[in-house]
Amino acid sequence: MSFASPADIELCRQVHKKFGTTYYYATLRFPARIRRHVHAIYGFVRIADEWVDNPGELSPQEQRANLEDWRQQLVLGLAGECPSHWAMRAFCDTVRECKIPVEEAHFFIDAMIQDIDQAEYPTYADLCDYMRGSASAVGVMMCYAMDAPTDEDTLARAKALGEAMQMTNFLRDVGEDLRDRRRVYLPQEDLARFGVTHAALEAGVVTPEIEALLKFEIERTRELYRFSDAGTYRLPRRMRKAVLVARILYSDILGRIEANGYDVFTKRARTSRRQKLLCAARVVADDERVLTHLVTHG
Repeated sequence: MSFASPADIELCRQVHKKFGTTYYYATLRFPARIRRHVHAIYGFVRIADEWVDNPGELSPQEQRANLEDWRQQLVLGLAGECPSHWAMRAFCDTVRECKIPVEEAHFFIDAMIQDIDQAEYPTYADLCDYMRGSASAVGVMMCYAMDAPTDEDTLARAKALGEAMQMTNFLRDVGEDLRDRRRVYLPQEDLARFGVTHAALEAGVVTPEIEALLKFEIERTRELYRFSDAGTYRLPRRMRKAVLVARILYSDILGRIEANGYDVFTKRARTSRRQKLLCAARVVADDERVLTHLVTHG
């Protein structure tokens, strides 16, 4: 039994291309069957994320109601009732076909609900609890979608890659998250450790204290990337290339933050189209050598 039409899948692809440019570019290396599942997963997470991050006129109560309806469509869809939303139709098909543990989708929805009310995180452990749903769950779902091994160690490394990409987004978007959403994803214990106040972040000026804080968080994030790399070896070869491209392009954003003088307030760290093309060419030419270099040198 399948719910999604070709038009549903195409809408998921378009959303992925519009909002997830770096990862979308990497997944062009996937076989068509896998791309379809990846687009479906992206559609599932992006629709929910938009309700939370860009709510427009939605009240918190309406945001929460939308997310609970999203959960209900998932539950009923997996029970055999066709979902009303095109992204959920595609996602339910992917969950069934790839045997994705449904609790991962629930972890993600729980994290989106948490975003409605929680604007900061006291400790890194608290932030990791949030990222278990917002990032790690996506890494696990991707493993199942790619026919990757799903043993405990491989999944742990997939979760780490999801967290690394999420942390990269947090670091790139410090100014945007604070200005547009009144959120600070950098742990409060880290701000206190480096003497960074909320007012200093709002001022949007790179002080020595803010630079030291960002250096610390960048190194923490790079360590997550390094831990994830050994798991990439275990992916099917064609999947490995795409994940490797995404990993390199995302981690390069950290280097762009450094090159921008740690200005995460007025400059958006991004990789250029030329960088994307060069990265893809390098990985396609010899992914084994590229991955070995990452594992050896980080």
